Amino acid sequence: MRSKWAGVIVAAFVVALSVASVGWSGEPIYVGLSAPLTGNYSEYGTNWKKAMDIAVEKINAKGGVKGRPLVIVAEDSKSDPKDSAQIAQKFSSDPKIVATIGDFTSTACMAAQPIYDRAGLVQLSPTASHPEFAPKSQWSFGIIGTQAEEGAFMADYTVKKDGKKKVAVLYINNDWGIAAQQHYIKRAKEDGAEIVATENYFDRDKDFTGVLTKLRGSKPDALYIATMYNDGALMSKQREKLGWNDVTVFGPGSLYSPKLLELGGSSVEGLRSSTIFMETDPRPEVQEFIKTFKARNNDVAPNMFAAIAYDAITIMANTIEKAGTDRKAIRDELAKMQNFVGMTGKFSFTERRDVKRDYRYLVVKNGAWSLLDK
Repeated sequence: MRSKWAGVIVAAFVVALSVASVGWSGEPIYVGLSAPLTGNYSEYGTNWKKAMDIAVEKINAKGGVKGRPLVIVAEDSKSDPKDSAQIAQKFSSDPKIVATIGDFTSTACMAAQPIYDRAGLVQLSPTASHPEFAPKSQWSFGIIGTQAEEGAFMADYTVKKDGKKKVAVLYINNDWGIAAQQHYIKRAKEDGAEIVATENYFDRDKDFTGVLTKLRGSKPDALYIATMYNDGALMSKQREKLGWNDVTVFGPGSLYSPKLLELGGSSVEGLRSSTIFMETDPRPEVQEFIKTFKARNNDVAPNMFAAIAYDAITIMANTIEKAGTDRKAIRDELAKMQNFVGMTGKFSFTERRDVKRDYRYLVVKNGAWSLLDK
């Protein structure tokens, strides 16, 4: 406890010092962050935090928001639904928190959603892609796009671009995974593919040998894995060990991470996915972000999840600059957002408070992520 409170005191001191030295016009503006900073999805959450810190420093260097410093109050949810709900209760009951960003998974977001809804506090998720997340509450917003859109995109990639006709599906059994496989399968069938097998697994499962053997028996020419990079890498290594190499693997943008390549090695060669952000984007603001991120992280480039977190806090700062710090005013102004141009491209909120995205084709080639032309 002493260590925990020491960190809080240091953070408060840094903020107070900043206010005193820069000559801000008022107290800090606090935005809550609920993210998996430890646990199974920590690579995503820590990338969020690193990217958001860069954005906040840039915002504050230009005078902050309404002449006040912007401060992120980060809480570690591990993307566990129970922890996410507890953080939502904490943020909702703290009048200093004017809006929140998070959580990572759709399941964690939807567990916290009723609490934010009752309290009247904005919940902006960079990555919740369940099609029913944003529409369930007027206080919920999502900016990554939905599985209704990405699932269809990846099905078209599988069937129309790569010409696969017999598809097996393996998905994580949670809100996101169920939605991901449903929308992918629907479009794949419309495109003329046969779904030869469908299996699921639970979050803490690590031995996929049995389910992979079962799926292999259906003799697919494509395997769609609706999962995150860590499980995707493990599945791929176990598939390679089984000698199942005559199948092409596809998956959503949740697989797009340098960590997939690091953990999966040769087993992920040829894997197909999608993205809304690439390091090769020539725009000066993107290259500046990448340069800063790499300089702080041992030359490791930001991934799509870092980029979209940068966009999330930038959108929030822009909204508060226009609306002020009243919670409802922030919600009303955020809902009006149109034609925002960020690290992950140009997008606007729909009436459902989610967005439509332009996705790009990705493939792992020679141990690296490469873009394919549409």
